[in-house]
Amino acid sequence: MTILVTRPSPFGEQLVSRLRTLGRVAYHSPLIDFAPGNGLAVLPNLLSSLSQQDLVFILSQHAVKYADRALQQSHQSWPANVHYYAIGRTTGLLFHRMSRLPVVYPHDGETSETLLQLPELQNITGRKALILRGNGGRELLAETLRQRGVEVIYCECYQRSPILYDGSEQSSSWQRAGISTLVVTSGEMLQLLYALVPEYYRNSWLLDCSLVVVSERLATLARQLGWSDIRVAENADNDALIRALK
Repeated sequence: MTILVTRPSPFGEQLVSRLRTLGRVAYHSPLIDFAPGNGLAVLPNLLSSLSQQDLVFILSQHAVKYADRALQQSHQSWPANVHYYAIGRTTGLLFHRMSRLPVVYPHDGETSETLLQLPELQNITGRKALILRGNGGRELLAETLRQRGVEVIYCECYQRSPILYDGSEQSSSWQRAGISTLVVTSGEMLQLLYALVPEYYRNSWLLDCSLVVVSERLATLARQLGWSDIRVAENADNDALIRALK
């Protein structure tokens, strides 16, 4: 089994390094890159406008890092009088390490669906929620919070942009390397990968590869695109991905 890891830096390199230490053949080809988001300039004001019962949702580790850096540059700290929620364990632990504040996150997945199932989020009418995320993304969290009577504000903490490859050349290179297992950690990256690979390589190689994804939603998307050999990791951190690859 030769593994292609498509998750962004630095987590992709870290996963490949650990896999190679375990004796696996693995390569890293990230599909998206990151830059500071347009909302960082107003983030300190958005946070300071929140009241004691209001909510802050942090949807990725990148949101934590860019937001924390923006607060440090403005000589402000994370307010301690609001309730923090993270999309999953890895994001929650990173936020706690940087802020030293309590944060709630689901322990059985890293999706909006599992986050919204938390008991603390069932009766929240009349509160305000600040969602820290990248450009675009799913609307399920915001839509559901509004249905529960919450005023929702977005803050774009970072921007994702595709990394450009020559599709035919890169596909040929991956096939020659013997890539037979793909690790993909978001729907955006799965669709980018599918679109990047020309039809000839899709039918002769890509869709025959085993695919490791991080949620049932991604597995459903993968089946719609044509994959059949799909494994779902317990969550999106590298420990869970390594377990799935075993």
